[in-house]
Amino acid sequence: MSITDTRSPLEELRATYGPVFDEIGLGALQRELDDVLPDQEVRRLKERGFGALRVPTRYGGRGASIPELTQLWIDLAAADSNLPQALRGHAALVEDRLWQHAQGRDQRVWFDRFAAGEIAGNAWSEVGATAIDSQQTVLAAQPDGSYRLTGSKFYTTGTIYAEWADVYARIERDGAGLGQEPEFAIAIVDTREPEVIVTDDWDGFGQRGTGSGTTTFDGAVVAARDVLPFGERFPYQTALYQLNLLAVLTGIGRAALTDFVGHVRDRERNYSHANAARVRDDPQVLARIGEASAAVYAAEAATLRVAEAIQEVADLAPVAAGAADRVAAANERAEVESSAAQVVVTSLVLDLTSDLFDTLGASGTSLSKGLDRHWRNARTVSSHNPRILKARVVGAHLVNGTPPPYAWAIGRTAR
Repeated sequence: MSITDTRSPLEELRATYGPVFDEIGLGALQRELDDVLPDQEVRRLKERGFGALRVPTRYGGRGASIPELTQLWIDLAAADSNLPQALRGHAALVEDRLWQHAQGRDQRVWFDRFAAGEIAGNAWSEVGATAIDSQQTVLAAQPDGSYRLTGSKFYTTGTIYAEWADVYARIERDGAGLGQEPEFAIAIVDTREPEVIVTDDWDGFGQRGTGSGTTTFDGAVVAARDVLPFGERFPYQTALYQLNLLAVLTGIGRAALTDFVGHVRDRERNYSHANAARVRDDPQVLARIGEASAAVYAAEAATLRVAEAIQEVADLAPVAAGAADRVAAANERAEVESSAAQVVVTSLVLDLTSDLFDTLGASGTSLSKGLDRHWRNARTVSSHNPRILKARVVGAHLVNGTPPPYAWAIGRTAR
């Protein structure tokens, strides 16, 4: 038996994608300094089937588990933290198609698209005057059964690289009366259509390469088969979205650690009152590096534990119709675990990406080194879903048994 034959599925995946990640990582700092989108890097991942990792092997994918996918997200984030976040919306659409397929709704057309390298971006959030319980983006029902999608979305992460957009919208039907409960749905829209315009206007100070800007829909046609009532969406989407950000944060922590270790090893200048002649021998510097390493270790362990909890929900897909209580219980566990992990992983990574500067002098702040990007990226990722709110979710669940919020929204609130 060859060495290859003894590899675990995860080892096989890491052997396949590790060299790709290494190539991507070589240009990450320069892309950051030049403010250049990683278009070619996304294309390379598409060509290597990264978007079909979760697709069953019989449909042309790799059949990876959620923990295996998560480990690869962490590895990719350590190379370029923009890329796994840019694929966040795609991962959710893949999971939804897997869930729908297990319910007897044939999704092979989507599996074929994913296996061919097509991916989806995210288009859910709106800015401005949109009320927190509504959407200004609308799906207008047409006489032939199709829909026309009109509206504008921001934070459309990954859509600039994608063939499809996963859009959250309000359904508008002729004859709908006042006082009628609004209908919300997920529409899968072809971004190659002329009625879809994607703009790279994301102005955050971190995660600049995620393409999290504006996408506008000007009457884009959506087939009825590509519109799903929101209530039928796969149940663990909130936890999965957070899992992706946890993996990104963990990868950022690992990348920061690697960069600072390299600079400490190479540093020749030192302070007169240091503890050793060489920085790399200074016990306080080594302790700081060791603390950061332990923080990355803990962040990765917590993230992978969340992935395992989510996998337990996904495994219930074939029996979900007759096991609603089991699905709800498993999903609640996964959501609470993802919330708890968010609180601790955010703190670990934000602290280490700041504290590692203690190991260098003022030259460590040089823009050419780009060491500040790790903190900026981590701060940006962790601002998507504030940890203070998640700490309260965990506490309320433990003390009062309060269910965690699912598919939470952001928008304008009444004052």
